Amino acid sequence: MVTKVKCPTCKTEVIWSAESEFRPFCCKRCKLIDLGDWAAENHRIPDKSPIDAALSEQYLDELEQEFIAQDNDFFKN
Repeated sequence: MVTKVKCPTCKTEVIWSAESEFRPFCCKRCKLIDLGDWAAENHRIPDKSPIDAALSEQYLDELEQEFIAQDNDFFKN
């Protein structure tokens, strides 16, 4: 039985075997196009975590208080 897959770039059918040099891609061009998309972060997994601005502000305030407590010159006038 021959297994066929579609090239992720151009959707051409590709035979999945050891002889298929660029599998799952149909050719070197499609492989490089996909690599370029990864390099450009077009295939990244999106971060869906919510940004909690209040928590961030609270954390920054706590850090600032720690620096002040350490007598850090950065916060002195």
